[in-house]
Amino acid sequence: MGASLSSLTEASNGSPGLGDIPESCVARVFLYLSPPEICNLARLNRAFRGAASSDPVWESKLPANYRDLLGLLPPERHRDLCKKDIYALLSRPVPFDDGNKACYQKPRIIEREMLKFHILEVWLDKVTGRVCMSISAKAMAITGIEDRRYWNWTPTEESRFRIVAYLQQIWWFEVDGAVKFPFPADIYTLSFRIHLGRFSKRLGRRVCNFDHTHGWDIKPVRFELSTSDGQQASRECCFEETEQDDANGNQKRGCWIEYKVGEFIVGESDPATEVRFSMKQIDCTHSKGGLCVDTVSIIPSDLKARRRRGVL
Repeated sequence: MGASLSSLTEASNGSPGLGDIPESCVARVFLYLSPPEICNLARLNRAFRGAASSDPVWESKLPANYRDLLGLLPPERHRDLCKKDIYALLSRPVPFDDGNKACYQKPRIIEREMLKFHILEVWLDKVTGRVCMSISAKAMAITGIEDRRYWNWTPTEESRFRIVAYLQQIWWFEVDGAVKFPFPADIYTLSFRIHLGRFSKRLGRRVCNFDHTHGWDIKPVRFELSTSDGQQASRECCFEETEQDDANGNQKRGCWIEYKVGEFIVGESDPATEVRFSMKQIDCTHSKGGLCVDTVSIIPSDLKARRRRGVL
């Protein structure tokens, strides 16, 4: 196949080849291709390489409000970059630091403005150029988080923010958060990433401790989300359902599970959309514990569906 492509790129016996196609025509074709396809075709010849680096091609792959994402970065990191390099830059997680006053202030985490570490990341999906977001547990209001009898912050490499909130035991379980951001027009799914049991490494192997894990099979946890334009979603879910879990080998324990809260629709990025979300189990007739809270993710729904194989 390589020989066939090589023969196409060069004229043979006076016949035209791919190398004879004007760069402007190649660029118009690239407008309909995905970024990975463009990068693969750029290796064919000089015209394809030139078209694959043109600003109009890559600007069509960027979201309409990509400058809002650039505003999260210091100006020197993106000054004088071509659109292809901007796409590559934004395809890597862009951390938002609420304590960094040099950052663009339009996107913000509500009620945790004194934090001095990264609590949110935004990035472009490399294949589609659509906006994704992840919010750390550090950005959320967690009932009792200051009392080490109930909660502890646990460093771990299993979280993109390198830290999770671990619940030992509590009666009133409530986690709330909110974010305001100029999301591009799309349909988004919001999910909590949860882990039953406390995990650690021992002799290089991952081990889980379930000594504190209890109370999640008695009453369901309620998830809710609402948006500034009036959209709402809610669901209830038991983190542990004893009979079902026993039949399935207790698959929920010891694994990271993404619990979908719901979807919301963004029609346009201006004005910015505010999204509020929560996870509650406030029945004080019993205690519950042994749970890790990692992040909340906001990802375009069809992208999320492709990644949810084997995830509840």
